[in-house]
Amino acid sequence: MSRIGKQPIPVPDGVKVELHGTHVKVTGSKGSLERDVRPEIEISQQDKELVCTPKGTSKRVMAFWGMTRSLLNNMVIGVEKGFEKKLLVEGVGYRAKASGSTLTLNVGFSNPVEFVVPDGINVSVDKNNTITLSGIDKELVGMTAARIRQIRKPEPYKGKGIRYEDEHIVRKVGKSGAAAAA
Repeated sequence: MSRIGKQPIPVPDGVKVELHGTHVKVTGSKGSLERDVRPEIEISQQDKELVCTPKGTSKRVMAFWGMTRSLLNNMVIGVEKGFEKKLLVEGVGYRAKASGSTLTLNVGFSNPVEFVVPDGINVSVDKNNTITLSGIDKELVGMTAARIRQIRKPEPYKGKGIRYEDEHIVRKVGKSGAAAAA
């Protein structure tokens, strides 16, 4: 039994939810999101809450139940408050610059890397080389942050690269040949 799926999703004031069979549209102050949910899950609106109920008891349906509830909750939170991810660019000479929908990264390659930011994502870079991604779709914000991090992952010796703000890099000890010879 899904403990997450059982919980109702509170719909705050200013957020409108439209249900058309398996299609859900959530509209709020920041924008609107649409999603088709699995047919194994039934969604109903009761007062100021969304309730998900499974159409069966198999392990697969139970997994979809919790996942669907989480996706709908993220849609409601996204159109009301939005989501944000921060990436840090660390390394001597490593820089990031945002202009329009293009992010230019100088991260140790011979040429700068041009990253095209998808629609629905706002990007900004502050003076400390912190890249801030924000948007209403949690999935899109997270995937964009992961793709930017993939350009130059942080390395374990000096920690150079692009990392999440809350990510901890486990450092390795470098060569100790000089200390052993002495």
